[in-house]
Amino acid sequence: MTIGGATRLVGLIGNPVEHSLSPLMHNAAFAAVALDWTYVPLPVKRERLEEAIAGLEALGFAGANVTIPHKTAVVGYCDELDDVAARAGSVNTLVVRDGRVLGSSTDGPAVVGLVEAQGARVLVLGAGGGAQAAATSLGDAGAESITVAARDAERAHALAVRLRTLFPDSQISAEGDWPPLGREATLIVNATPIRDEALIELSPEQQVVDLAYRQDGSDSALVAAARQAGCERIVDGLEVLLAQGAASFERWTGIEAPVPVMRAALSR
Repeated sequence: MTIGGATRLVGLIGNPVEHSLSPLMHNAAFAAVALDWTYVPLPVKRERLEEAIAGLEALGFAGANVTIPHKTAVVGYCDELDDVAARAGSVNTLVVRDGRVLGSSTDGPAVVGLVEAQGARVLVLGAGGGAQAAATSLGDAGAESITVAARDAERAHALAVRLRTLFPDSQISAEGDWPPLGREATLIVNATPIRDEALIELSPEQQVVDLAYRQDGSDSALVAAARQAGCERIVDGLEVLLAQGAASFERWTGIEAPVPVMRAALSR
């Protein structure tokens, strides 16, 4: 990979970012379609986020992904949000175009595309931007009920309140216990960064999605527990990363994402 004067830059804004496999995945994709583009990690502290977003346009970036802990805070620094991001109140993809920063979210649609959401009784673990995006998209896709559980009970309650305004006819609740039991759930989404603890007991009829992943590609504790329990559908963090990453790639470039190449990069 050679960076020259004509190279377009895309970045990953978060803190920390050194664990992310997004640069590996996207740089393989850019090479596969012969784009002179490069994806770089951009560690940004919360107090410098506004400056960082303004800097994307100033430095000529084509866009960026946004990860923990900035997915909700970055909403306030976008010039425009697409419908998905506006409903979710969460942004994971920025497109810089004509001097404006456009905010989008590919997290929630990625999850919905990998599970059966219609009629599901959803338990979301976590209350940050990823949880917010996933819960909103699952509600839009016809989930019967959504329960939010988080280590910080106040944040879980706040997310439940937000979801009730979006889905007044659905059963929305916040779980008071952490970790929750999850026995009534048919679809469990881990939107926390916890990789080494399964958090809840699982049963075969459940679908399980883990947004967290290990850099070496081995199963997270939750995914390993889901396999052991014989869960109906198991989606690991790398599958979600691939799906949301492909959608981000297409927003930046206007080119169909080379998904097999991106999958192969992650498998390495």
